[in-house]
Amino acid sequence: MTRGEEPRERAPLQARAPANMAPLAGASAASLGRACLEVLTREFLLTSRRRAEAAVPLIFFVAVGALFPLALGPESALLRQAAPGIVWVAALLAVCLSLDGLFRPDFEDGTLDQWLLSPHPLSVLLATRVVSHWILSGLPLLLAAALLGILLRLPAAALAPLLLTLIIGTPTLCLVGAVAMALVVGLRQGSALPALLLLPLYVPVLIVSTVAVQNAAAGRAPTAEFSFLGGMLLLALALAPPAAALSLRVRIG
Repeated sequence: MTRGEEPRERAPLQARAPANMAPLAGASAASLGRACLEVLTREFLLTSRRRAEAAVPLIFFVAVGALFPLALGPESALLRQAAPGIVWVAALLAVCLSLDGLFRPDFEDGTLDQWLLSPHPLSVLLATRVVSHWILSGLPLLLAAALLGILLRLPAAALAPLLLTLIIGTPTLCLVGAVAMALVVGLRQGSALPALLLLPLYVPVLIVSTVAVQNAAAGRAPTAEFSFLGGMLLLALALAPPAAALSLRVRIG
């Protein structure tokens, strides 16, 4: 600046922010896929280190399903009629049991704080976290459900519809459960609260899935039931991650 020249007024921070933040926004959009991949990889590695804890919902699912034949007796007709409901009640309870580890470890080690500060959309990171949770806890249930259906004398024609309802229904349960767990994350005595919040929301999935398998076992096409389950899954995919992100911001940030 030469003598006599008026000093230039510095632009306000708000006026300079868009230009400075534009490269960051572009970098954030370009690295979002890498961030999601890192979330998946991290969860797979952590689960491999605590396999005993991760196997608890699967063991619970098999134990609950295997106890029903002992309680109902060896009557094949009775077991065949109750098999869809037995498998789905066991799966619902196993999903509820597994949800305790959805956000609690991430809250304790500070991962959720890092996600809140990340330039990436929190809802996308949470959706990726739920996907990893379903892969690690939901897919093993599918394999066990096939064996459990055979044990409960479920007709062969109903095994594929049973697995299909689990493939569509259990991700819906996990997505809805993520919202409830985000509301109570960090609470020391909030373990019973998520179950009270979730059970009324899980009942439609339980009823429709059971009816779909029963119709398939009776030779009727469960088209309407699968359409309903698919619609619920799409609705949960659209609404649950943003709702969970908002709950975490209110709860933590």
